Amino acid sequence: MTPTSDTLQLWLNQEVQVRRLMLPHGVTPLEDVRPRTGMELIEGMLQGRTRPAPLSKLLDFWLVEATAGQVAFQGAPQADFFNPMGTVHGGWFATLLDSAMGCSVHTLLPAGRGYTTTGLSVNLVKALTPQVQRVRAIGKVLHAGRQMASAQASLVGPDGTLYAHATCTCLIFDLPGAPQP
Repeated sequence: MTPTSDTLQLWLNQEVQVRRLMLPHGVTPLEDVRPRTGMELIEGMLQGRTRPAPLSKLLDFWLVEATAGQVAFQGAPQADFFNPMGTVHGGWFATLLDSAMGCSVHTLLPAGRGYTTTGLSVNLVKALTPQVQRVRAIGKVLHAGRQMASAQASLVGPDGTLYAHATCTCLIFDLPGAPQP
Protein backbone atom coordinates (compact mmCIF):
# COMPACT_ATOMS: atom_id res chain seq x y z
CA MET A 1 0.00 0.00 0.00
CA THR A 2 1.04 3.57 -0.61
CA PRO A 3 1.10 6.18 2.17
CA THR A 4 -1.98 7.77 0.55
CA SER A 5 -3.93 4.50 0.48
CA ASP A 6 -2.83 3.73 4.06
CA THR A 7 -4.12 7.14 5.22
CA LEU A 8 -7.36 6.75 3.26
CA GLN A 9 -7.93 3.30 4.79
CA LEU A 10 -7.26 4.70 8.28
CA TRP A 11 -9.75 7.52 7.63
CA LEU A 12 -12.40 5.13 6.29
CA ASN A 13 -11.97 2.79 9.27
CA GLN A 14 -12.28 5.71 11.69
CA GLU A 15 -15.40 6.91 9.90
CA VAL A 16 -17.01 3.47 10.16
CA GLN A 17 -16.34 3.37 13.91
CA VAL A 18 -17.73 6.87 14.48
CA ARG A 19 -20.80 6.34 12.30
CA ARG A 20 -21.60 3.09 14.12
CA LEU A 21 -21.83 4.95 17.46
CA MET A 22 -23.57 8.12 16.30
CA LEU A 23 -27.20 8.81 17.05
CA PRO A 24 -29.54 9.68 14.19
CA HIS A 25 -29.08 13.25 12.98
CA GLY A 26 -31.23 15.86 14.66
CA VAL A 27 -31.23 18.82 16.96
CA THR A 28 -30.31 18.27 20.60
CA PRO A 29 -32.94 20.04 22.75
CA LEU A 30 -31.71 23.24 24.40
CA GLU A 31 -32.49 21.87 27.86
CA ASP A 32 -29.99 19.07 27.14
CA VAL A 33 -27.42 21.50 25.72
CA ARG A 34 -27.40 24.13 28.51
CA PRO A 35 -25.94 21.99 31.33
CA ARG A 36 -23.12 20.56 29.18
CA THR A 37 -19.80 22.07 28.23
CA GLY A 38 -19.04 22.39 24.54
CA MET A 39 -16.52 19.56 24.81
CA GLU A 40 -19.14 17.31 26.43
CA LEU A 41 -21.53 18.02 23.54
CA ILE A 42 -18.91 17.40 20.84
CA GLU A 43 -17.58 14.24 22.54
CA GLY A 44 -21.22 13.19 22.98
CA MET A 45 -21.63 13.18 19.20
CA LEU A 46 -18.61 10.90 18.81
CA GLN A 47 -19.86 8.58 21.56
CA GLY A 48 -23.55 8.42 20.61
CA ARG A 49 -24.93 10.62 23.43
CA THR A 50 -25.80 13.80 21.48
CA ARG A 51 -27.07 14.18 17.94
CA PRO A 52 -25.01 15.34 14.96
CA ALA A 53 -26.50 18.24 12.99
CA PRO A 54 -28.99 17.39 10.22
CA LEU A 55 -26.86 19.38 7.75
CA SER A 56 -23.98 16.91 8.06
CA LYS A 57 -26.22 14.08 6.84
CA LEU A 58 -27.46 16.12 3.89
CA LEU A 59 -23.92 17.11 2.85
CA ASP A 60 -22.30 13.76 3.77
CA PHE A 61 -19.69 14.84 6.29
CA TRP A 62 -18.96 13.51 9.76
CA LEU A 63 -17.26 14.59 12.95
CA VAL A 64 -14.35 12.17 13.38
CA GLU A 65 -12.02 13.70 15.99
CA ALA A 66 -12.17 16.24 18.80
CA THR A 67 -9.78 17.53 21.42
CA ALA A 68 -9.86 20.82 23.29
CA GLY A 69 -9.52 23.54 20.67
CA GLN A 70 -9.30 21.21 17.65
CA VAL A 71 -11.89 19.29 15.65
CA ALA A 72 -11.81 17.26 12.42
CA PHE A 73 -14.71 16.58 10.08
CA GLN A 74 -14.45 14.13 7.21
CA GLY A 75 -16.44 14.50 4.02
CA ALA A 76 -17.18 12.52 0.89
CA PRO A 77 -17.13 14.74 -2.21
CA GLN A 78 -19.77 13.62 -4.69
CA ALA A 79 -21.42 14.65 -7.94
CA ASP A 80 -24.54 15.82 -6.05
CA PHE A 81 -22.40 18.71 -4.78
CA PHE A 82 -21.10 19.78 -8.21
CA ASN A 83 -21.20 23.31 -9.52
CA PRO A 84 -22.00 23.82 -13.23
CA MET A 85 -18.32 23.24 -14.12
CA GLY A 86 -18.30 19.68 -12.77
CA THR A 87 -16.32 20.19 -9.57
CA VAL A 88 -17.47 20.35 -5.96
CA HIS A 89 -19.23 23.65 -5.18
CA GLY A 90 -17.42 26.14 -2.96
CA GLY A 91 -20.39 26.16 -0.59
CA TRP A 92 -19.63 22.54 0.34
CA PHE A 93 -16.01 23.49 1.09
CA ALA A 94 -17.19 26.47 3.16
CA THR A 95 -19.72 24.45 5.15
CA LEU A 96 -17.22 21.75 6.03
CA LEU A 97 -14.57 24.30 7.03
CA ASP A 98 -17.03 26.44 9.01
CA SER A 99 -18.24 23.36 10.89
CA ALA A 100 -14.69 22.38 11.84
CA MET A 101 -13.79 25.88 13.00
CA GLY A 102 -17.02 26.51 14.89
CA CYS A 103 -16.92 23.16 16.65
CA SER A 104 -13.27 23.71 17.59
CA VAL A 105 -14.43 26.90 19.34
CA HIS A 106 -17.34 24.99 20.89
CA THR A 107 -14.94 22.52 22.55
CA LEU A 108 -13.63 25.37 24.73
CA LEU A 109 -16.99 26.76 25.89
CA PRO A 110 -18.30 26.25 29.42
CA ALA A 111 -21.82 25.00 30.07
CA GLY A 112 -24.51 27.56 29.29
CA ARG A 113 -22.54 29.25 26.50
CA GLY A 114 -23.02 29.06 22.74
CA TYR A 115 -21.44 30.52 19.63
CA THR A 116 -22.26 31.60 16.11
CA THR A 117 -20.02 32.42 13.18
CA THR A 118 -19.93 36.16 12.47
CA GLY A 119 -17.22 36.21 9.83
CA LEU A 120 -15.94 33.57 7.44
CA SER A 121 -13.14 33.76 4.88
CA VAL A 122 -12.55 30.77 2.62
CA ASN A 123 -9.75 30.29 0.11
CA LEU A 124 -10.23 27.50 -2.43
CA VAL A 125 -6.84 26.46 -3.77
CA LYS A 126 -7.60 23.29 -5.75
CA ALA A 127 -10.68 21.84 -7.42
CA LEU A 128 -12.26 18.79 -5.83
CA THR A 129 -14.02 15.89 -7.56
CA PRO A 130 -15.36 12.53 -6.31
CA GLN A 131 -12.08 10.96 -7.47
CA VAL A 132 -10.85 12.11 -4.05
CA GLN A 133 -12.82 9.72 -1.85
CA ARG A 134 -12.52 11.69 1.40
CA VAL A 135 -11.25 15.02 2.63
CA ARG A 136 -10.73 16.29 6.16
CA ALA A 137 -11.45 19.74 7.51
CA ILE A 138 -9.24 20.27 10.53
CA GLY A 139 -10.24 23.28 12.61
CA LYS A 140 -8.07 24.87 15.31
CA VAL A 141 -8.84 27.71 17.70
CA LEU A 142 -6.51 30.68 17.38
CA HIS A 143 -8.06 32.80 20.15
CA ALA A 144 -10.92 32.23 22.58
CA GLY A 145 -12.10 35.12 24.71
CA ARG A 146 -15.28 35.64 26.69
CA GLN A 147 -17.21 37.20 23.79
CA MET A 148 -15.20 36.49 20.64
CA ALA A 149 -13.14 33.64 19.25
CA SER A 150 -11.22 33.06 16.05
CA ALA A 151 -10.21 29.83 14.37
CA GLN A 152 -8.58 28.48 11.23
CA ALA A 153 -9.07 25.32 9.22
CA SER A 154 -7.50 23.40 6.36
CA LEU A 155 -9.28 21.02 3.98
CA VAL A 156 -6.88 18.24 3.00
CA GLY A 157 -6.93 14.95 1.13
CA PRO A 158 -5.42 11.69 2.37
CA ASP A 159 -2.26 12.42 0.36
CA GLY A 160 -1.82 15.76 2.15
CA THR A 161 -3.07 17.87 -0.76
CA LEU A 162 -4.49 21.19 0.43
CA TYR A 163 -7.84 21.96 -1.24
CA ALA A 164 -8.88 24.98 0.83
CA HIS A 165 -8.13 26.94 3.97
CA ALA A 166 -10.25 29.32 6.00
CA THR A 167 -10.53 31.55 9.03
CA CYS A 168 -13.55 32.56 11.05
CA THR A 169 -14.65 34.79 13.87
CA CYS A 170 -17.29 33.58 16.31
CA LEU A 171 -19.49 35.50 18.72
CA ILE A 172 -19.76 33.74 22.09
CA PHE A 173 -22.94 34.28 24.08
CA ASP A 174 -25.05 32.99 26.96
CA LEU A 175 -27.62 30.42 25.84
CA PRO A 176 -31.25 31.42 26.44
CA GLY A 177 -32.29 30.34 29.92
CA ALA A 178 -28.72 29.71 31.11
CA PRO A 179 -27.82 30.97 34.59
CA GLN A 180 -25.95 34.27 34.42
CA PRO A 181 -22.42 34.34 35.93
